[in-house]
Amino acid sequence: MSEPKRRFPIGAELVKGGVHFRVWAPSCKKLEIVVLGEAKDAPPLETVQMTKETEGYYSGMSSQAGAGSRYKFRINGEDSFPDPASRFQPEGPHGPSQVIAPKTFAWSDQKWRGVEVTGQVIYELHIGTYTREGTWLAAMEELPALVDLGITLVEVMPVADFPGRFGWGYDGVNHFAPTRLYGEPDDMRRFVDRAHALGLGVILDVVYNHFGPEGNYLERYSLDYYSPADNLWGKAINFDGKNNGPVREFFITNAAYWMSEFHLDGLRFDATHAIFDESPINILGEITEKARQAAGERKVIMIAENETEEIRCLRPKEQKGYGMDCVWNDDFHHSAHVSLTGYHDAYYSEFLGAPQELISTIKWSYLFQGQRYFWEDKRRGTPTMGYNRSRFINFTQNHDQIGNSAWGIRLHKLANPATLRAVVTLLLLAPQTPMLFQGQEYNASTPFLYFADLSPEIAEQVHAGRIEFLKEFTNIDSPEIIATIDKPSDPNTFEQSKLDLTQRQRHDKTYALYRDLIALRREDPVFQKGYQCQIEGAVLGPNAFLLRYFLEDQQRLLLFNLGRELHLAPSPEPMLAPPEGCHWDMLWSSERIIYGGSGTPSLDLDKYWRVQGNAAVVLVPEQNEAVKPHKHQERTL
Repeated sequence: MSEPKRRFPIGAELVKGGVHFRVWAPSCKKLEIVVLGEAKDAPPLETVQMTKETEGYYSGMSSQAGAGSRYKFRINGEDSFPDPASRFQPEGPHGPSQVIAPKTFAWSDQKWRGVEVTGQVIYELHIGTYTREGTWLAAMEELPALVDLGITLVEVMPVADFPGRFGWGYDGVNHFAPTRLYGEPDDMRRFVDRAHALGLGVILDVVYNHFGPEGNYLERYSLDYYSPADNLWGKAINFDGKNNGPVREFFITNAAYWMSEFHLDGLRFDATHAIFDESPINILGEITEKARQAAGERKVIMIAENETEEIRCLRPKEQKGYGMDCVWNDDFHHSAHVSLTGYHDAYYSEFLGAPQELISTIKWSYLFQGQRYFWEDKRRGTPTMGYNRSRFINFTQNHDQIGNSAWGIRLHKLANPATLRAVVTLLLLAPQTPMLFQGQEYNASTPFLYFADLSPEIAEQVHAGRIEFLKEFTNIDSPEIIATIDKPSDPNTFEQSKLDLTQRQRHDKTYALYRDLIALRREDPVFQKGYQCQIEGAVLGPNAFLLRYFLEDQQRLLLFNLGRELHLAPSPEPMLAPPEGCHWDMLWSSERIIYGGSGTPSLDLDKYWRVQGNAAVVLVPEQNEAVKPHKHQERTL
């Protein structure tokens, strides 16, 4: 009798005659499928002895199971546990797994061809807090607003199921099961299908560096899922030790599963620096390659978060790289944050927020390319020369940088509003790919706190660990301050973090700023190809600098001043001079009244260059009229 044809090597799959189950469980002497039926607490319909295969796999077939059936695996005739590759956990990680029928969903995105690296504006969101309902279907209704804003790619924070009523998702324990908190698996498919209909791509944040501390039953099946090494969050995954083959297959299959069964447009890999693998072919490269294959003809984007800033993430396989498309750029964030807030503590202590830093991060993306990083007492970063700037993702806010601060405070509450508008201009007109965090586009008044609904014992450990982390910042130095930090397990911590989407209209000036800048990036012939531009920069003052973009015969001059107004007299800086036969004309200003600014004065240059304080302006060269100037007439703007 031939084996049933499966799509993936692990999990429960509908096949002709029932459901076929397969799991890696080398620690088990005996394994049985306990089919429970569809109703909660229903008695078992069937118990099937599984067949032991080679390399520790078990498989079995149930003729009684079907779509919607709940089941567990009974180990050694004793306790029963969920499937490690469960496709859905309707009662959470501690309950039974459920058989899902993915082929019954009616996709309408057959003409969708995926997304390119260039031209993207990314929006990071958390399904549980993006709307009051906290579901896929509620978030789906808000997708047209993201299109109106100019977003092209939605990055969803992790959805692998985790215990409790709320969480960020980075402590997932059921990597194949979209959490029941946001709806059913088909609701996730509806979200993606609707996004594609609107022209939006969707990528998913995945965590392949650890499993969560609660609701994880992998050790019942094999201790070899784990490496002897630990990372910051617990036991690291075994990608290069004893019995690593099936572990690698688990994660490779997981990435392919998301791409194939949910039509995703890419993955964002969390904390790749905490994934340890000394194999000839690194697991990240193998996962990336298999995920692309699973996407078929659809173009997809693979993004790495890599705190150590290793360009290996972007190198092709032939150069012993991982073959990914983009990396997060923490250096831009840190320098911009210091320039806006003056904060210079903990990991921010390595950044000055000075004009030359901001120029360099636009020209070279990473600021640290092998220099000593004293905060960690080691060298940091790798050279970026030769890599397209669009492959680096810039941001001024994200879930980590807001949520891992003491009170989840958003940047607009820490910075001068006018200066922040100038830095937003830098973010959205830079040649790197910009990313916004949910609510940023209208200065959401809600914080984004760290929340995790775990058992009381683990919750206390998590809170204590969080306090220790925050003590790296010297202002967290007294019991009365520590007492004000929200506890992750408190439901109010979660509730506070939910967005109030009506603020889009009430904070319309900020929203207009983001919408118009994204439109300028998309429509202006220079900014839309900023990654192809030659870019030069110059420091104009203690807090002021310029960037000049050159694209064939077109140019743009961007002036940024994050401090007091400057009068440049004299102005011996060649980057200020317009092209021959031209004068500078105003294209855009962050101080327009419609953005909440105070207006932009004339930049008449008869006597000096006037660089408005706490502002950004964009200038475009215009041809002079064919009039011979007076002998002593100077060029005017």
